[in-house]
Amino acid sequence: MPRPTQLLHPPRPPATARAAATVLLLREAPCGFEVLMTRRSANASFLPGAYVFPGGGIDAADALSHALAQRRPTQSDLHLTQAIAAIRESFEELGVLLAHRGDGTAVDQTDIAQLQRSAPFAAQCQALGLTLAAHDVFVLAHWIGDRDLPKRFDVPFLVARMPVGQTPVADESEQFEPVWVRPVDALARHKAGNFFLIYPTIRTLERLQVYANVDAVLQACAVSEEPLWTCCPRSGLLAGREVRYMEHEAPFGELALVCPDGQIVHPLEWQSQQVVPLLKNVLRLTAPNPGVMTGPGTNSYLVGEPATGFIAIDPGPLDHEHLEKLWRAAGGDIRLIVCTHSHPDHSPGARVLQAMCRAPADAPSWQAPPILGLPSAPTARAASAFVPDRVLQNLERLALNQQGLEGDLAYNSGHSLLVLHTPGHAANHVCLVLLQDGLLFSGDHILNGSTTVVDPPDGDMNDYLNSLDVLSQACAEHHINYILPAHGYVIGGPGDEALAAIARLKQHRLLREACVMQAMQNQPQGSLDDWMAAVYSDVPERMWPVAKRTLMAHVARIESMMS
Repeated sequence: MPRPTQLLHPPRPPATARAAATVLLLREAPCGFEVLMTRRSANASFLPGAYVFPGGGIDAADALSHALAQRRPTQSDLHLTQAIAAIRESFEELGVLLAHRGDGTAVDQTDIAQLQRSAPFAAQCQALGLTLAAHDVFVLAHWIGDRDLPKRFDVPFLVARMPVGQTPVADESEQFEPVWVRPVDALARHKAGNFFLIYPTIRTLERLQVYANVDAVLQACAVSEEPLWTCCPRSGLLAGREVRYMEHEAPFGELALVCPDGQIVHPLEWQSQQVVPLLKNVLRLTAPNPGVMTGPGTNSYLVGEPATGFIAIDPGPLDHEHLEKLWRAAGGDIRLIVCTHSHPDHSPGARVLQAMCRAPADAPSWQAPPILGLPSAPTARAASAFVPDRVLQNLERLALNQQGLEGDLAYNSGHSLLVLHTPGHAANHVCLVLLQDGLLFSGDHILNGSTTVVDPPDGDMNDYLNSLDVLSQACAEHHINYILPAHGYVIGGPGDEALAAIARLKQHRLLREACVMQAMQNQPQGSLDDWMAAVYSDVPERMWPVAKRTLMAHVARIESMMS
């Protein structure tokens, strides 16, 4: 984890999230299915005027009512309590009751008429001999309130089929206007401005759209007692407006690094005009070279602080304005220049940046910052020719320390980069680990938002996959939580998100390779173009020329394994 002393914003512990439960009651419709929603009171203290699913806080009595409920063998005590709370809330708010009589038949409006919404729920059900149908309530998702909210809830989103023959009637105090609506229609009405939805509701409805009917939803949830997804959103600023993101979305890891306690202050626009602080000792400046191969542009990083000087990582293309901004952001005090590899969007700016670092008048023995990296291999393309001033060694350390400090004090207050040789994308590719803060500068080996190109002969798929294993081991050994790629936002989080990202990347490559093997078996006399259509049918054709390079790398690896 980053050192607290390097965080940009003072700690701000989020409000404690209160346990709650909500339930999506579903019914079949002519074109798919509908979900029951209701409008909250305009005077409500929480989410006034929003259309929501029935639900509310979990009461102590819910956990004491297990004997009144029918449960699945795999349903945990916690999930049973949550299901009971959701059943109770749907009754109190909408008069809908998921329960059975003593003879096993479903309750109807006659039974419901005997119950009072304001009276103790469990006691009334017990008096009438009713059993709560908790076994018919499944976990869909788990939402935790955003860290910036003053009032937060920890809420399972549950699903159940609407009981036949019952009619929802709002309590007219907290809830109004019960409405059956298809997810797609609810989202359209929200977009039109006449059906106010909050973020978790929007994202849940979006995910429900992929299911054809109620059975499909329930079957998906019945596969496991675990939620289909868990989310505690993070927020940033885009064009000056607040935007929220889920864990799988590109900006999430960056927001977790820069604003760990949910501060909504971090701008997410790509900056080529000024540096973006990620930590006090890590700055990013994105080169103005966006494109198909570079995404939003090549990220140049500065590691260090005025007291130690800076290491520049990937100065980028030969763009004088970009390099001057990078030099100025370091106050001209750049001690080392490191190129992760020699591709033309990463290394050409190194010599120009080095030349900008002129000797101070009071330092006659000053030397220009050396350019470090691995020389380009004979297999590299002509545009990727690169010769460093000094060749990096695998596992060597590059250190910046304050003058006069030694030992542990120098290490803990300094900035040490561990060099890892990671061929695959390029034969001379290296990654760097900022040891004190658990950060991995991944160059082009790991990107955010896309997979990197492995272009033979300089690129090699065997090397690429082996290097992923090296990075995975480094993450575990050096407690790396965040990956800073050369293209895209920061990846990771406070847990094992960085490790998981590497595992997903390797799985993706192996699954793609399995498709390549299948295509080769189906068309043993086929060409690369024949196999391309079969393997990359999920990729836009305009990207096939690029994908073809990686296909060649997969084919070469498969042929090497078969020989």
